[in-house]
Amino acid sequence: MVMAHVTDAWTREADRHDGRFFNQVFVNGLAAPMFLMLAGVALAMAAESRSRRVGSVEAARSVRVRGWHVFGLAFLFRVQSQLLGWGPFINLLKVDILNVMGPAMVAAAWIWKLAGNRTARVWLYAVAAAACTFATPLLRDAAWLDPLPDPLEWYIRPVPGRTTFTLFPWAGFLMAGALAGELLDAARTREQERLLHGSLALAALAGIAGGYGASFLPSIYPNAQFWTSSPTFFFIRLGIVMAAIPLAWIVGLSWGPLVTMGRSSLFVYWIHVEMVYGGLAIALKRRLPWEWTLVGAAALCVLLYILVRWKNRFMSRRTLAPPYTVLAPILK
Repeated sequence: MVMAHVTDAWTREADRHDGRFFNQVFVNGLAAPMFLMLAGVALAMAAESRSRRVGSVEAARSVRVRGWHVFGLAFLFRVQSQLLGWGPFINLLKVDILNVMGPAMVAAAWIWKLAGNRTARVWLYAVAAAACTFATPLLRDAAWLDPLPDPLEWYIRPVPGRTTFTLFPWAGFLMAGALAGELLDAARTREQERLLHGSLALAALAGIAGGYGASFLPSIYPNAQFWTSSPTFFFIRLGIVMAAIPLAWIVGLSWGPLVTMGRSSLFVYWIHVEMVYGGLAIALKRRLPWEWTLVGAAALCVLLYILVRWKNRFMSRRTLAPPYTVLAPILK
């Protein structure tokens, strides 16, 4: 995520047209799907864990509230950007990744509550993920969306300058993550874990191969763009990010700094965007050779790690009372 934003904001114009830059843009583009997918994984596992302590009704309510908190933070983030950047006031309604993550979490929480058991949840999450991607090309050209107020339409189909992410297909990554989270929570023994991660790896490879193969076939849609609205590209990216789960299990990925940063990913997102795109970095915008953006991203990650450690120490001695509980996803 940090690399994606640094590369986009700081790479000089002369280096933005060669193969290295385009290859990195593709790799960087996996950050958002993984961010959403892991939010879904965490949501499902947290709901299952909490239900064992306080019951399913309270567990569903807590994850649903968490989703609304994230949605509220999306607007607070835009207020912060407005105060620091003084852009047009319409930017307050711009749809970014938190605007999509919050409602998707609420929807996933309702699915978790409505499904009576784990098997039903897995199937419903699979259907929801598929629906989000297969509906995308149709919604991009749907005339019946035209009468919607612009701020609502931006959540469904992109408008240049107003939409960075849309619910379709991006919410599908969170639904797929919730599916994986249900399966991960169900694996109790080492043998079950081995079987699960082997199955996830095969499913990931099938998604990549199936999406890539289908991209050469005639489209079933009147209009679908491979890099933006096509289900084939969705399943390629989903396969790649899903493969990270069994890969992390195989290598035993538990490096302390990475775990620390991962647990505070929303805090990292919150503070680093302004550090990369805001006035603090005005001297670096579009001025660094491609190689130096890698150095800059690494240096920024070190700084962010220091700030995360400070935040954790500071918050370990404090609790958040209403109305500040809305900040819990960032600070806790």
